[in-house]
Amino acid sequence: MPEPTEAKALILSHRSVLRVSGPDRVAFLQGLVSNDIESVSPARAVWSAFLTPQGKFLHEFFVTPDPSGAQSDHEEALLIDCETERRADLQRRLKLYKLRSQVELEDAHDRYRVAVLFGADTLELLKLGDTAGASAAFAGGQAFVDPRLPELGARAILPSENAEASLRDAGFQPASLTDYDHLRSSLGVPDGSRDLEVDKSILLENGFDELHGVDWDKGCYMGQELTARTKYRALIKKRLMPVEISGPVPDPGTPLLRAGKEVGIMRSSVETRGLATIRLDAIKASDPLEMEAGTAKITARKPQWMQA
Repeated sequence: MPEPTEAKALILSHRSVLRVSGPDRVAFLQGLVSNDIESVSPARAVWSAFLTPQGKFLHEFFVTPDPSGAQSDHEEALLIDCETERRADLQRRLKLYKLRSQVELEDAHDRYRVAVLFGADTLELLKLGDTAGASAAFAGGQAFVDPRLPELGARAILPSENAEASLRDAGFQPASLTDYDHLRSSLGVPDGSRDLEVDKSILLENGFDELHGVDWDKGCYMGQELTARTKYRALIKKRLMPVEISGPVPDPGTPLLRAGKEVGIMRSSVETRGLATIRLDAIKASDPLEMEAGTAKITARKPQWMQA
Protein backbone atom coordinates (compact mmCIF):
# COMPACT_ATOMS: atom_id res chain seq x y z
CA MET A 1 0.00 0.00 0.00
CA PRO A 2 1.46 3.44 -0.95
CA GLU A 3 2.26 6.00 1.72
CA PRO A 4 -0.62 8.43 2.45
CA THR A 5 -0.60 11.57 0.30
CA GLU A 6 -2.68 14.72 -0.10
CA ALA A 7 -3.95 13.51 -3.47
CA LYS A 8 -7.71 12.96 -3.57
CA ALA A 9 -10.02 11.12 -5.94
CA LEU A 10 -13.75 11.03 -6.57
CA ILE A 11 -15.87 8.98 -8.96
CA LEU A 12 -18.33 11.38 -10.57
CA SER A 13 -21.86 9.97 -10.67
CA HIS A 14 -22.97 12.85 -12.90
CA ARG A 15 -20.49 11.89 -15.64
CA SER A 16 -20.68 8.84 -17.92
CA VAL A 17 -18.96 7.39 -20.97
CA LEU A 18 -19.89 6.91 -24.61
CA ARG A 19 -17.70 4.68 -26.80
CA VAL A 20 -17.13 5.56 -30.46
CA SER A 21 -15.62 2.82 -32.60
CA GLY A 22 -15.22 1.99 -36.28
CA PRO A 23 -12.68 3.01 -38.94
CA ASP A 24 -14.33 6.42 -39.48
CA ARG A 25 -14.51 7.35 -35.78
CA VAL A 26 -11.93 10.16 -35.95
CA ALA A 27 -13.14 11.69 -39.22
CA PHE A 28 -16.76 11.44 -38.02
CA LEU A 29 -16.17 13.40 -34.82
CA GLN A 30 -13.69 15.76 -36.47
CA GLY A 31 -16.42 17.22 -38.65
CA LEU A 32 -18.82 17.74 -35.76
CA VAL A 33 -17.04 18.98 -32.64
CA SER A 34 -15.04 22.07 -31.68
CA ASN A 35 -11.63 20.53 -30.96
CA ASP A 36 -9.08 18.60 -33.01
CA ILE A 37 -9.93 14.91 -32.68
CA GLU A 38 -7.00 14.01 -34.93
CA SER A 39 -4.70 15.13 -32.10
CA VAL A 40 -6.17 12.62 -29.63
CA SER A 41 -3.73 9.83 -28.85
CA PRO A 42 -2.67 7.58 -25.94
CA ALA A 43 -0.52 10.56 -24.90
CA ARG A 44 -3.14 13.32 -25.30
CA ALA A 45 -6.79 13.92 -24.41
CA VAL A 46 -8.90 16.94 -25.37
CA TRP A 47 -11.91 18.87 -24.12
CA SER A 48 -14.48 19.71 -26.77
CA ALA A 49 -18.07 20.73 -27.44
CA PHE A 50 -20.93 19.81 -29.76
CA LEU A 51 -22.96 22.80 -30.94
CA THR A 52 -26.12 23.62 -32.82
CA PRO A 53 -25.66 24.71 -36.46
CA GLN A 54 -26.11 28.27 -35.09
CA GLY A 55 -23.13 27.83 -32.75
CA LYS A 56 -25.04 27.45 -29.47
CA PHE A 57 -23.94 25.02 -26.75
CA LEU A 58 -25.44 21.52 -26.62
CA HIS A 59 -22.81 19.28 -24.98
CA GLU A 60 -19.26 19.44 -23.61
CA PHE A 61 -17.05 16.39 -23.12
CA PHE A 62 -13.53 14.96 -22.92
CA VAL A 63 -12.17 12.60 -25.57
CA THR A 64 -9.46 9.97 -25.04
CA PRO A 65 -8.61 6.63 -26.70
CA ASP A 66 -10.07 3.45 -25.26
CA PRO A 67 -6.99 1.72 -23.82
CA SER A 68 -8.64 -1.72 -24.15
CA GLY A 69 -8.35 -1.48 -27.93
CA ALA A 70 -4.60 -0.95 -27.82
CA GLN A 71 -4.03 -3.68 -25.22
CA SER A 72 -6.06 -6.46 -26.82
CA ASP A 73 -7.60 -7.63 -30.06
CA HIS A 74 -10.61 -5.38 -29.50
CA GLU A 75 -11.37 -2.74 -32.11
CA GLU A 76 -9.76 0.63 -31.42
CA ALA A 77 -12.18 3.25 -30.14
CA LEU A 78 -12.53 6.66 -28.55
CA LEU A 79 -14.11 7.26 -25.15
CA ILE A 80 -16.23 10.35 -24.46
CA ASP A 81 -16.56 11.57 -20.86
CA CYS A 82 -19.95 13.36 -20.86
CA GLU A 83 -22.87 14.25 -18.59
CA THR A 84 -24.76 11.21 -17.27
CA GLU A 85 -28.28 12.59 -17.53
CA ARG A 86 -27.66 13.94 -21.02
CA ARG A 87 -25.61 11.12 -22.56
CA ALA A 88 -28.62 9.65 -24.39
CA ASP A 89 -29.26 13.04 -25.99
CA LEU A 90 -25.62 13.32 -27.10
CA GLN A 91 -25.67 9.79 -28.50
CA ARG A 92 -28.93 10.50 -30.36
CA ARG A 93 -27.66 13.76 -31.83
CA LEU A 94 -24.40 12.20 -32.99
CA LYS A 95 -26.29 9.34 -34.64
CA LEU A 96 -28.24 11.86 -36.72
CA TYR A 97 -25.01 12.63 -38.58
CA LYS A 98 -23.75 9.07 -38.92
CA LEU A 99 -25.17 8.56 -42.43
CA ARG A 100 -22.80 6.16 -44.24
CA SER A 101 -19.88 6.62 -41.86
CA GLN A 102 -18.41 3.38 -40.56
CA VAL A 103 -18.82 4.23 -36.91
CA GLU A 104 -20.62 2.75 -33.91
CA LEU A 105 -21.88 4.75 -30.91
CA GLU A 106 -22.25 2.75 -27.69
CA ASP A 107 -23.47 3.73 -24.23
CA ALA A 108 -20.59 2.46 -22.08
CA HIS A 109 -21.94 3.62 -18.71
CA ASP A 110 -21.88 0.10 -17.28
CA ARG A 111 -18.32 -0.56 -18.42
CA TYR A 112 -16.54 2.59 -17.26
CA ARG A 113 -16.49 5.15 -14.47
CA VAL A 114 -15.26 8.75 -14.66
CA ALA A 115 -13.05 9.99 -11.82
CA VAL A 116 -11.41 13.28 -10.93
CA LEU A 117 -8.04 13.26 -9.17
CA PHE A 118 -6.81 16.45 -7.53
CA GLY A 119 -4.79 17.95 -4.71
CA ALA A 120 -1.09 18.02 -3.95
CA ASP A 121 0.90 15.04 -5.29
CA THR A 122 -1.77 14.08 -7.85
CA LEU A 123 0.21 14.61 -11.04
CA GLU A 124 3.33 13.21 -9.42
CA LEU A 125 1.47 10.01 -8.48
CA LEU A 126 0.24 9.65 -12.04
CA LYS A 127 3.66 10.53 -13.53
CA LEU A 128 1.95 12.77 -16.08
CA GLY A 129 3.78 16.07 -15.72
CA ASP A 130 1.81 19.31 -15.78
CA THR A 131 0.97 19.73 -19.48
CA ALA A 132 -2.76 20.17 -20.11
CA GLY A 133 -4.18 17.05 -21.75
CA ALA A 134 -1.12 14.83 -21.16
CA SER A 135 -2.43 11.26 -20.96
CA ALA A 136 -1.26 7.76 -20.05
CA ALA A 137 -2.62 4.31 -19.25
CA PHE A 138 -3.66 3.95 -15.61
CA ALA A 139 -5.28 1.12 -13.64
CA GLY A 140 -6.66 -0.59 -16.73
CA GLY A 141 -8.05 2.68 -18.04
CA GLN A 142 -6.74 6.07 -19.07
CA ALA A 143 -5.75 9.08 -16.93
CA PHE A 144 -5.04 12.55 -18.24
CA VAL A 145 -4.17 15.99 -16.95
CA ASP A 146 -7.31 18.10 -17.17
CA PRO A 147 -7.09 19.63 -20.68
CA ARG A 148 -8.65 22.87 -19.40
CA LEU A 149 -6.30 23.71 -16.52
CA PRO A 150 -3.60 21.56 -14.91
CA GLU A 151 -4.55 23.25 -11.62
CA LEU A 152 -7.70 21.11 -11.69
CA GLY A 153 -5.56 17.98 -11.46
CA ALA A 154 -6.47 15.01 -13.62
CA ARG A 155 -9.36 12.91 -14.85
CA ALA A 156 -9.53 9.18 -15.40
CA ILE A 157 -11.81 6.75 -17.22
CA LEU A 158 -11.56 3.41 -15.43
CA PRO A 159 -13.13 -0.06 -15.71
CA SER A 160 -16.19 0.07 -13.48
CA GLU A 161 -15.59 -3.20 -11.64
CA ASN A 162 -12.43 -2.03 -9.87
CA ALA A 163 -12.45 1.75 -10.19
CA GLU A 164 -12.67 2.59 -6.48
CA ALA A 165 -10.14 -0.04 -5.46
CA SER A 166 -7.70 1.10 -8.14
CA LEU A 167 -7.82 4.68 -6.90
CA ARG A 168 -7.35 3.61 -3.30
CA ASP A 169 -4.47 1.28 -4.14
CA ALA A 170 -2.74 4.04 -6.09
CA GLY A 171 -2.65 6.21 -2.96
CA PHE A 172 -5.62 8.56 -3.51
CA GLN A 173 -7.72 9.59 -0.53
CA PRO A 174 -11.54 9.72 -0.84
CA ALA A 175 -12.98 13.11 -1.75
CA SER A 176 -16.46 14.60 -1.96
CA LEU A 177 -18.14 16.44 -4.81
CA THR A 178 -18.11 19.51 -2.56
CA ASP A 179 -14.29 19.28 -2.39
CA TYR A 180 -13.98 19.15 -6.16
CA ASP A 181 -16.66 21.75 -6.91
CA HIS A 182 -14.97 24.17 -4.51
CA LEU A 183 -11.73 23.83 -6.49
CA ARG A 184 -13.43 24.04 -9.88
CA SER A 185 -15.55 27.04 -8.91
CA SER A 186 -12.60 28.92 -7.43
CA LEU A 187 -10.80 28.52 -10.76
CA GLY A 188 -13.81 29.65 -12.79
CA VAL A 189 -14.19 26.46 -14.85
CA PRO A 190 -17.69 25.39 -16.02
CA ASP A 191 -19.25 21.95 -15.56
CA GLY A 192 -21.53 21.26 -18.51
CA SER A 193 -25.18 22.23 -18.28
CA ARG A 194 -24.77 23.11 -14.60
CA ASP A 195 -23.16 26.34 -15.83
CA LEU A 196 -23.95 26.60 -19.54
CA GLU A 197 -27.46 27.05 -20.92
CA VAL A 198 -28.36 24.39 -23.48
CA ASP A 199 -29.18 25.85 -26.90
CA LYS A 200 -28.32 29.35 -25.63
CA SER A 201 -24.74 29.68 -24.38
CA ILE A 202 -21.83 30.63 -26.65
CA LEU A 203 -18.49 28.88 -26.15
CA LEU A 204 -16.26 31.93 -25.98
CA GLU A 205 -18.41 33.54 -23.29
CA ASN A 206 -17.68 30.49 -21.16
CA GLY A 207 -13.92 30.15 -21.43
CA PHE A 208 -13.64 27.55 -24.19
CA ASP A 209 -10.94 29.54 -25.97
CA GLU A 210 -8.55 30.07 -23.05
CA LEU A 211 -9.41 26.62 -21.60
CA HIS A 212 -8.36 24.85 -24.80
CA GLY A 213 -11.81 23.69 -25.89
CA VAL A 214 -11.61 25.08 -29.44
CA ASP A 215 -9.07 24.39 -32.18
CA TRP A 216 -8.86 27.35 -34.58
CA ASP A 217 -6.95 25.50 -37.31
CA LYS A 218 -8.93 22.26 -37.68
CA GLY A 219 -11.41 23.41 -40.31
CA CYS A 220 -15.19 23.20 -40.38
CA TYR A 221 -17.39 21.67 -37.69
CA MET A 222 -20.95 22.18 -36.50
CA GLY A 223 -21.36 25.81 -35.35
CA GLN A 224 -17.83 26.78 -36.46
CA GLU A 225 -18.91 29.88 -38.39
CA LEU A 226 -20.53 31.64 -35.43
CA THR A 227 -17.74 30.58 -33.06
CA ALA A 228 -15.10 32.06 -35.36
CA ARG A 229 -17.11 35.23 -35.99
CA THR A 230 -17.52 35.73 -32.23
CA LYS A 231 -13.74 35.63 -31.79
CA TYR A 232 -12.55 37.63 -34.74
CA ARG A 233 -15.21 40.33 -34.56
CA ALA A 234 -14.94 40.64 -30.75
CA LEU A 235 -18.65 39.99 -30.25
CA ILE A 236 -18.40 38.68 -26.68
CA LYS A 237 -20.74 40.62 -24.35
CA LYS A 238 -20.53 38.58 -21.14
CA ARG A 239 -18.27 36.05 -19.41
CA LEU A 240 -18.62 33.19 -16.96
CA MET A 241 -16.60 34.09 -13.86
CA PRO A 242 -15.84 32.72 -10.39
CA VAL A 243 -17.63 34.47 -7.53
CA GLU A 244 -17.40 34.52 -3.75
CA ILE A 245 -20.69 34.47 -1.82
CA SER A 246 -21.36 36.12 1.53
CA GLY A 247 -24.83 35.33 2.84
CA PRO A 248 -27.60 33.05 1.53
CA VAL A 249 -26.47 31.17 -1.59
CA PRO A 250 -28.51 32.33 -4.62
CA ASP A 251 -30.25 29.72 -6.76
CA PRO A 252 -29.04 29.23 -10.33
CA GLY A 253 -30.68 31.85 -12.53
CA THR A 254 -30.86 34.50 -9.81
CA PRO A 255 -30.13 38.00 -11.19
CA LEU A 256 -27.04 39.74 -9.80
CA LEU A 257 -27.41 43.49 -9.27
CA ARG A 258 -25.00 46.41 -9.05
CA ALA A 259 -26.46 49.77 -8.02
CA GLY A 260 -29.90 48.32 -8.70
CA LYS A 261 -29.02 47.33 -12.27
CA GLU A 262 -28.80 43.70 -13.42
CA VAL A 263 -25.25 42.88 -14.50
CA GLY A 264 -25.16 39.10 -14.15
CA ILE A 265 -26.89 35.76 -13.59
CA MET A 266 -25.93 33.15 -11.00
CA ARG A 267 -24.97 29.66 -12.22
CA SER A 268 -23.78 26.73 -10.06
CA SER A 269 -22.52 27.20 -6.51
CA VAL A 270 -21.03 25.29 -3.60
CA GLU A 271 -20.85 26.78 -0.10
CA THR A 272 -19.21 30.22 -0.47
CA ARG A 273 -18.05 29.72 -4.07
CA GLY A 274 -19.86 29.76 -7.37
CA LEU A 275 -19.93 30.73 -11.02
CA ALA A 276 -21.91 33.53 -12.61
CA THR A 277 -22.39 34.93 -16.11
CA ILE A 278 -21.51 38.64 -15.90
CA ARG A 279 -21.68 41.46 -18.42
CA LEU A 280 -18.26 42.27 -19.83
CA ASP A 281 -18.67 46.02 -19.46
CA ALA A 282 -19.27 45.57 -15.73
CA ILE A 283 -16.18 43.37 -15.42
CA LYS A 284 -14.01 45.93 -17.20
CA ALA A 285 -15.37 48.72 -15.01
CA SER A 286 -14.45 47.04 -11.73
CA ASP A 287 -12.21 44.13 -10.70
CA PRO A 288 -13.17 42.90 -8.17
CA LEU A 289 -16.81 43.48 -9.01
CA GLU A 290 -19.22 43.77 -6.06
CA MET A 291 -22.85 42.70 -6.64
CA GLU A 292 -25.96 41.74 -4.71
CA ALA A 293 -28.48 38.92 -4.89
CA GLY A 294 -31.17 39.58 -2.30
CA THR A 295 -29.31 39.85 0.99
CA ALA A 296 -26.23 38.02 -0.33
CA LYS A 297 -23.07 39.87 -1.34
CA ILE A 298 -21.44 38.51 -4.49
CA THR A 299 -17.84 39.33 -5.45
CA ALA A 300 -16.41 38.44 -8.86
CA ARG A 301 -12.70 38.42 -9.65
CA LYS A 302 -11.26 37.70 -13.08
CA PRO A 303 -9.24 34.44 -12.99
CA GLN A 304 -5.62 34.53 -14.13
CA TRP A 305 -6.31 32.44 -17.24
CA MET A 306 -9.03 34.78 -18.57
CA GLN A 307 -7.92 37.08 -21.39
CA ALA A 308 -10.99 39.29 -21.86
